[in-house]
Amino acid sequence: MLINGSSLIDCPVLSLHVGGEIARVTELIMNPNNLKLIAFRVEGPLIRDEVGDILPIESVREFSTHGAIVDSIDEFIDGEEVVRVRDILKLNFSLNGLKVATKKKVKLGKVSDYILDTTSWQVYQIIVQRPLMKSFLDPELIIPRQKIIEVNDYEVIIKDETEKSSKKAPAAAPADFVPNFINPFREPDFASDSKTE
Repeated sequence: MLINGSSLIDCPVLSLHVGGEIARVTELIMNPNNLKLIAFRVEGPLIRDEVGDILPIESVREFSTHGAIVDSIDEFIDGEEVVRVRDILKLNFSLNGLKVATKKKVKLGKVSDYILDTTSWQVYQIIVQRPLMKSFLDPELIIPRQKIIEVNDYEVIIKDETEKSSKKAPAAAPADFVPNFINPFREPDFASDSKTE
């Protein structure tokens, strides 16, 4: 299932053990090296000092329209206890708000949201809000993950578009050109058949 990252904020976390909501998502924790969601930061009445406020993505049994489903509150961890999560938290990385530019330094705008695949929890596409002058024609761009070359502290760098103007236009077909295929959707031309008889 594909889902907007922004729609995960305030998403309920449901426990099979309790049979209801135990927390709500307040922040998405993403690894900038592979653009993969690794955890949710959560808050709720059951979150206290002895219970951590980080829900690792591996602990989510299922994600549905009702929210993230976990076994119990025991799935929550303290971000300082797990080295992998602690290192990512120290980076304080957020994809939203980063500038987006091509490799040739053409500025495209800023990341306003992104789309995640809930099976792998990786970024599938980024949504780029265009600058004011360019937004009249194109208010936002959707860029697939395959075009992303690099992500740093300040910007997302994507592949340049192939320049169509530098390519030569294909030569026009000669007037006596006859295609070597038969179009099955065209009606048979009986007039031309009768001329050959």
